[in-house]
Formats: sequence, structure tokens, C-alpha cells
Amino acid sequence: MPPPPSHGGAVGPSNVEKFKMGALMGGTVGCIIGFIFGTVNIFRYGAGPNGIMRTLGQYMLGSGATFGFFMSIGSVIRSDSSSLIVQEAYLHAQRRPMMMAAKAFRPSYYPARRDSDQ
Repeated sequence: MPPPPSHGGAVGPSNVEKFKMGALMGGTVGCIIGFIFGTVNIFRYGAGPNGIMRTLGQYMLGSGATFGFFMSIGSVIRSDSSSLIVQEAYLHAQRRPMMMAAKAFRPSYYPARRDSDQ
């Protein structure tokens, strides 16, 4: 089997892959939250005419689909920053603060005092 072709550098996942990954993560988290929320509601109010499993499944499916949808869109929006203006704004936001405390970032030029030096 031949080795995979190299692209000359690190290549990240595409937007479609990020969309799928966000949908999978969001769907998983949403199903877990739906399971917890549905179980609590079934204990409090009863299962109703649909029964326990169908009611719990509806809570899990509804919560998983909703959260997965928003998480997938959010993961694509967050990672779609190829604009130079956005990258420059991010780099300017990450620099050190202009006003610093007097001794916070300066090296100490005086050695530590020992008890015998007094």
C-alpha cells in the first residue's frame, strides 16, 4: 500500500468534517441532557399515554437534534476565520497589556537578602 500523499504542511479538517464533528458532539451531549431532563420529568409528572420508553426517547431525540444542530453550525462559524482582518484582530487582542505593574514583569537586579546580611 503506498503512503498517503503529503501536502507539505499540516492540513486541518474541512468545513464539512467540522460540521459533522460538531453535529456528533452536540447530538451526544443533547441526548445525555435529554435523558436526564426526560427522566426527571417522567418521575415528576408520569409517562403519559405514550409510555416510559417513547416519552424518554422523544425527550432525548428532541434535545439531541436541537443541540446538535446549533453545535454543528457554531463549530463551522467559529473555525471559518480565513480573513486577514480577523486574524490581525485576534493577534492584537493576545498581546501583553500596555500598562503593567512596576515589578510584575521586570527582572529583579538585586539578589535576595539573607538574614546574615543585615
